[in-house]
Amino acid sequence: GLGVQGMMWSTSPACTELETLVMDWLVEACGLPDRFRSDGPGGGVIQDSASSASLCAVLASRDRAGGAAELSRMRVYTSAQAHSSIEKDVLVAGFAREQLRAVPTDADFAMDADALAGMVAADVADGLVPCLVAATVGTTSSGAVDPVARICDVAATVGAWVHVDAAWAGAATVCPEHRNLLDGLDRVDSYCFNPHKWLLTNFDCSAFYVADSAPLVSSLSIVPEYLRNVASDAGEVIDYRDWQVPLGRRFRSLKLWFVLRSYGVEGLRAHIRAHVAAAATLADRVASNPRLELAAPLSLGLVCLRHADGDEASERLLAAVNATGEAFLTHTKLDDRFVLRVAVGGTWTTAAHVDRLADLFDDLA
Repeated sequence: GLGVQGMMWSTSPACTELETLVMDWLVEACGLPDRFRSDGPGGGVIQDSASSASLCAVLASRDRAGGAAELSRMRVYTSAQAHSSIEKDVLVAGFAREQLRAVPTDADFAMDADALAGMVAADVADGLVPCLVAATVGTTSSGAVDPVARICDVAATVGAWVHVDAAWAGAATVCPEHRNLLDGLDRVDSYCFNPHKWLLTNFDCSAFYVADSAPLVSSLSIVPEYLRNVASDAGEVIDYRDWQVPLGRRFRSLKLWFVLRSYGVEGLRAHIRAHVAAAATLADRVASNPRLELAAPLSLGLVCLRHADGDEASERLLAAVNATGEAFLTHTKLDDRFVLRVAVGGTWTTAAHVDRLADLFDDLA
């Protein structure tokens, strides 16, 4: 590689400045709230994954709510459909497993904001401290979108941090027609999505934004004498070591810069739109097949389906499709039923590939 050590501005001004630049570019390209730009109290940083981004949100929220002195009283809330990384992050941050509340979901597998309000109120009545609500825009299993604005209403009553994990779905907001996914985002404390999932950027590259960097830096900054320098002491630069758990960091922003400069916003929009259209066509094919049924509403490039004859038939269908070597599908369970997941998002995936998959379903179901 280039031998860059990007932990501080002083160790690599170019690495730091380019990261700030491309993160601001993403704000503009994806229509994100201005509060995530670097020219205010907030800003963005590239993490290795959404798991690490969520961990930083958990740590910042924990310390803002009182830190170690109040830890045993704190509670964290997330959807029963949230990614497993939220649970792992909570445990890594020192919480007991029972301090994470799994909020029930509605018929479309999105967090039930009324249930959240009830759980928060009950915890407050018991003398507990709600410190974080982790919402999801595009759940892994079904692509469900939590009602972020209503979640913010609940969190605001108790001063809880709101983090939004949009790991795969967030890339779609490069297209203006999908910016309904950003409803309520102007009120959250942190947000992340992964350009390495659906925005043509090689792993690892997770865009993590905070509305105010002060709680994050306060939680993660440790400055031994051997890291002190004039630029940092003057407070005139960003040291991204304080925006993440590790000290050292790579030049991740360079590959994102190449993608943005090479494809441009219109090229990225064309990529997303092609996949969304292909997924919609597949969903129509599934709906018209009497042996198959959609298991969840179509969500961007994610199609969830099952065999009409039940779980065993669905499992056989998954095995048969994967055995062809022409496609590779994964599964999940929704309402305790076996579901096939078709995620259209690979760099080289085209409508022709998805049409061929639909033919396989017709032949093998």
